[in-house]
Amino acid sequence: MLMNLQNPVYAALTGRHANVAEVRGNARRYPSAVAPFLALPDEPTEQDWADAVALLGPGTTGALMRPGLPIPDVLKVDLAIPLVQFVAPASLPAPDPETVVLGVDDVPEMLSLVALTDPGPFRSRTIELGTYLGIRRNGELIAMAGTRFALPDHTEISAVCTHPDYQGQGLATRLIRAVAAQITATGRTPFLHTGGANTNAIRLYKSLGFTLSNEMKVTVVQAV
Repeated sequence: MLMNLQNPVYAALTGRHANVAEVRGNARRYPSAVAPFLALPDEPTEQDWADAVALLGPGTTGALMRPGLPIPDVLKVDLAIPLVQFVAPASLPAPDPETVVLGVDDVPEMLSLVALTDPGPFRSRTIELGTYLGIRRNGELIAMAGTRFALPDHTEISAVCTHPDYQGQGLATRLIRAVAAQITATGRTPFLHTGGANTNAIRLYKSLGFTLSNEMKVTVVQAV
C-alpha cells in the first residue's frame, strides 16, 4: 500500500487504468488528451529510462509524480513542483443531494471552470478516468470535483475547483465529502494531492481531518 501511494501513477497505469495506458517496456503514460503523467517502476533501471524516452518521443513532455527521484541525463527537467499528498479520515464521506454526475457533454464547461481556477491538470478526456460531480446554479457549472488515479486500496480526489464568484461558500468541502462517499462505497480510501505552496488548500484538507502521507514532486521532463 505504501509503495502504491509513493508511486500512484504507476500503480494506476498498471492496474485499473491499464486499459488506457500507452506502454513501452516498463514505462507507462496516459494519452496526452487524458493526462500529462508518465510513470516508471519504483526503482527504474537504465532500460526503463530508455523506454520512457522512447515512449515520450521528441518534443513531448511527461510529468513524473514521485517523492525524490534522480532524473538521468537522457531526460531534461523542464519544471519541478513540490507536491503534498494527504489521505482522508474515515469521518469524511457525506453524500450531497445538490451534486450532479457530470458527463462527456459537460466537458466544455468543465474545461472552462478549470481554466478559471487552475486546480491541476484536467484535459478533454480526463473524465474517462473516474466519476466527476458538479454543482450548478441557474444552470451554470460553478464547482466540481472527481476521481482520477485508481489504486488497489485508494482512489484519488482530483480537480477540486470553485468558480471565483462562488468561493467561500463551502462548495469545495461539500464536493470533497460527496466524492469521498462514492470512493468509500467501493471499499477504497480517498486520497489527494495539492501543491506544496498551496497553503489555503492544505489548511482546508487538514481542517477536514486529512493526514499527510507523502511529500512529493511533479517533475516535467522531456527527451534530450
